[in-house]
Amino acid sequence: MSEKVTGGGVNGGGGRGRSIDERYAQWKYLVPILYDWFANHNLLWPSLSCRWGPQLEQATYKNRQRLYLSEQTDGSVPNTLVIANCEIVKPRVAAAEHISQFNEEARSPYVKKFKTIIHPGEVNRIRELPQNNNIVATHTDSPDVLIWDVESQPNRHAVLGATESRPDLILSGHQENAEFALDMCRSEPLVLSGGKDKSVVLWSIHDHISTLATQPGITKSVGSDDKPTESPVIQARGVFHGHEDTVEDVQFCPSSGQEFCSVGDDSCLILWDARTGSSPVVKVEKAHNADLHCVDWNPIDENLILTGSADNTIRLFDRRNLTTSGIGSPIHIFENHTAAVLCVQWSPDKSSVFGSSAEDGILNVWDHNKIGESSGPASKAAQGLLFRHSGHRDKVVDFHWNAHDPWTIVSVSNDDESTGGGGTLQVSFLLFA
Repeated sequence: MSEKVTGGGVNGGGGRGRSIDERYAQWKYLVPILYDWFANHNLLWPSLSCRWGPQLEQATYKNRQRLYLSEQTDGSVPNTLVIANCEIVKPRVAAAEHISQFNEEARSPYVKKFKTIIHPGEVNRIRELPQNNNIVATHTDSPDVLIWDVESQPNRHAVLGATESRPDLILSGHQENAEFALDMCRSEPLVLSGGKDKSVVLWSIHDHISTLATQPGITKSVGSDDKPTESPVIQARGVFHGHEDTVEDVQFCPSSGQEFCSVGDDSCLILWDARTGSSPVVKVEKAHNADLHCVDWNPIDENLILTGSADNTIRLFDRRNLTTSGIGSPIHIFENHTAAVLCVQWSPDKSSVFGSSAEDGILNVWDHNKIGESSGPASKAAQGLLFRHSGHRDKVVDFHWNAHDPWTIVSVSNDDESTGGGGTLQVSFLLFA
């Protein structure tokens, strides 16, 4: 279980359940007003990561798209990487009364499992390769990064005792477990990872992408008694040292495979450049007042970097002015979450808009261009806040903007504390888009 998503309740104390129920009831009443379209999908097992894959079909009223998620089980059945098909209803198509008619305990007709890969260990993070969305990387409780060609992998039945699916590639280079920090480069097929060994590791999979599905022995035949050949292993291109504790997230510069950043449990934000060696280019020694859980680099304005922390805040940095004597100098500190921030991500469509999710069960959407526009007694606490998605009843561990349908967001919550198990996947099309 992720160390990031356990611990204190959403509001703490004995009143937690009641306040969550009240908030959720109010939110559900407002669903037809808040969203142009909405889908709620009950998960038997929680998923710690969710990602959009390639678009499959465009139709008059809805699009169909791949969706990657996972099943983190209790050991009674194997952990899996799930490839699903998701139907996304286009704006102003769904009737308001239809949007609000969903059952929290049911699976959505808009989300259908397409393929199951039996994963060696739980899936902590999923990232897709921008040059080929059928290639995904996963992090588990091991030092290795696993690479999968999800189209060529056979569909498996996740039953007790089933043999694990075999990765198409294994990336080796960490000395200890690397569980969460993972990214894939936009400009070339590079993979970046961080782990408990306090290091950031860089790989190139360029020579292997075109042959993933064709190399002899790569794809395992289901039901075969023959011992499968080993997955090919790629060694690191570079190992970067500068953190003093676990690296929790990493991010490539959107236009460069040589520049990247990382954050960790040492409260540091570090910028790196592979062309200048394995030491930090800039080290912000106190970017937050607690562990940093997440970081994202603006894909449109590359001077802007977001960080999220266990201090419940999101901080916006300009890389041209990151630090003063090692202390972070953020442009703005966004304060609205009441628990640790687990995920931040810029909108792919508008350079000033981003989302954040946290252990308080909230997914917020912000616009930093609107800082200072609010008025009233709550304005100081919610500067730049555009929207609060309150549909989850437990910690929102991951979300992902849809590049094909801007303002559509998929999010997942781990519902162990609120419902005793399982998870919830939601797809939201924000009405103010």
